[in-house]
Amino acid sequence: MNILVINTGSSSLKAALYAFEDQLTGDPSIPAWQAQVDWGYQLGQAQVEIHPSHGSKVQHILDIPLPEPEPSSSAPPSIQLTETIPLILAFLLQPTNLGIPIHGVGHRVVHGGSTYSSSVPVTPAVAAEIERLSQFAPLHNPVNLAAIRACQQLLGKGIPQIAVFDTAFHQQMPLAAKLYPVPYSWFEQGIQRYGFHGISHRYCVERTASLMETNLDSLKLIICHLGNGASLAAITDGHSVDTTMGFTPLDGLMMGTRSGSLDPGILIHWQRQQGLGAEEWERLLNQESGLKGISGLSADMRVIEGAMAAGNARAHLAFQVYLHRLRQLLGSMLASLGGCDGLVFTAGIGEHSWRVRAAACQPFGFLGWRVDDQLNKESSQGSLPQQDRNIASPDSRIPIWVIHTQENWAIAQECRKFLLASNPSYPV
Repeated sequence: MNILVINTGSSSLKAALYAFEDQLTGDPSIPAWQAQVDWGYQLGQAQVEIHPSHGSKVQHILDIPLPEPEPSSSAPPSIQLTETIPLILAFLLQPTNLGIPIHGVGHRVVHGGSTYSSSVPVTPAVAAEIERLSQFAPLHNPVNLAAIRACQQLLGKGIPQIAVFDTAFHQQMPLAAKLYPVPYSWFEQGIQRYGFHGISHRYCVERTASLMETNLDSLKLIICHLGNGASLAAITDGHSVDTTMGFTPLDGLMMGTRSGSLDPGILIHWQRQQGLGAEEWERLLNQESGLKGISGLSADMRVIEGAMAAGNARAHLAFQVYLHRLRQLLGSMLASLGGCDGLVFTAGIGEHSWRVRAAACQPFGFLGWRVDDQLNKESSQGSLPQQDRNIASPDSRIPIWVIHTQENWAIAQECRKFLLASNPSYPV
């Protein structure tokens, strides 16, 4: 069975093709083919890397102009990209690129609201609900839906499209963690903490339990998914009991371009002073804040760390604010668990920045959390960690893991499980 995975984010599109029939001769979690597309509005082009399982990486600059935001427009980039994504997928899904037939497509969909607690096949009703939920995740759901519709058009309606929701993993959080301290009628209208990055959190929980050779039911874990978007999750018995993102992916930690949690009084103050509209708030808090907003340089932690080394004071300040918020919310996850059997760092910053990992753990030394400096630095060498590894020192009271999250593989497994359940005659 060959499963195509499409993972569309606010600044990139990742695709991977998994050939499950190869599991007897190789590792099925290694894709037969994968590609990544990054877009930049200043360049006005899509940069594509295709990685076949056999052969060298191929790089392309697509001759597909990306829509430049007009100076007067405050529409999110995702809205402007919905017409471009079908063109990008039309290039990626050429038979000359794929080489093997596709039996199903798994799509990462960021916001499933309280409607979806598991993966579902995309029907017109499901597509309509994903579109309705775009109001809660305007940078993500529109591009997720654009990718679904493009695949339906390019591959035909006979190929099942499966939506795998980032919010589903957090559905079992207790009400005390879900509810905001606002009028209860808001909750009745869908205002609650949903949580995100659930696909990554679930994968890391299961991978960590495997590495620790321990049953999930006996573990209390804190997962630090630190990328351009970032969230923490507190896990007990294999379930999420608390997380830092909330009603939208804007809540919680300071991120690359997102502010994270704010005193709502700030918005009231600026509303009175400047009368900003919702679209302008959307742009400022989602695209102009976080590391980019404070440093004035970049949303990329690698750029921030390089500027710090060169003596840039604003870069240093951005790093310190980032660490303050990360440590603060790590403490809150610890309180929600009432203990911790393991700490996990994953995603772009979590996997590659030894400085962030060391600084995040340092204040918890009084609990016996200790990082081995050499292992920590070694785990960040190269473009990916050399392996999933425990970077804790021998005298640490808990293991501290660096895990290469494999969202695409987790999505492929979800898709395959559904296809086999719905049609056992599928090739396994």
